[in-house]
Amino acid sequence: MADELNNENVQAENLEAEQIVASEVEGEGVPVPPAEEAAAAPAHNENFKWYIIHAYSGFERKVKESLQSRVAAYHLEDRVGRIEIPTEPTTELRNGKKYTIDRVFLPGYVFVEMALDNDLWHVVKNTPRVTGFLQTGDQPNALSEAEVNAMLNRSDVTKEKPKLKLKFAKGEQVRITEGPFANFNGAVDDVNEDKQTLKVMVSIFGRPTPTEVSFSNVEKAEE
Repeated sequence: MADELNNENVQAENLEAEQIVASEVEGEGVPVPPAEEAAAAPAHNENFKWYIIHAYSGFERKVKESLQSRVAAYHLEDRVGRIEIPTEPTTELRNGKKYTIDRVFLPGYVFVEMALDNDLWHVVKNTPRVTGFLQTGDQPNALSEAEVNAMLNRSDVTKEKPKLKLKFAKGEQVRITEGPFANFNGAVDDVNEDKQTLKVMVSIFGRPTPTEVSFSNVEKAEE
């Protein structure tokens, strides 16, 4: 009889152990570690500030990709936020067709939001094609959200009127393609890069007459 009771006790203990293991496997009653909760819903770091990184001109996008890879490799997602490159839409003329692209309008600069310390400084500084920080003395300059937004949002302002990446010279012959003087040929008298306009001298009834036209409404005259 004693042996039978011992066997029943052993079986009960084994069954209880199996139930506990099954419960843990199914996740019943198992608390979620704080790290997993943070990974599921990362909080914004109150110590984040914006900094400007100097990069080789023309390699801004490569630097952004490299920084993102290094942040992931060093598990710095909680200390590095957004990484931005200031761009603006620019319309280029290729083989007679217009293409709109996002052009970097501040070559050599990458904006990084982070909680900077000495270790993170070294991680960023040693990123390929990074030459340093925008700084005063030994201290990198921190920018406000408003200062950064003023530069990054420039692309939103210019999207309505993209700039044409065309070069005109005074005296050059052009043909007007749109407007009241469409199909008129004339000589460039003045170039306004900021307004993206030309002053073109066209001949009307045998008299040279100046007219202002947009870069997008002219094309270089065939020689």
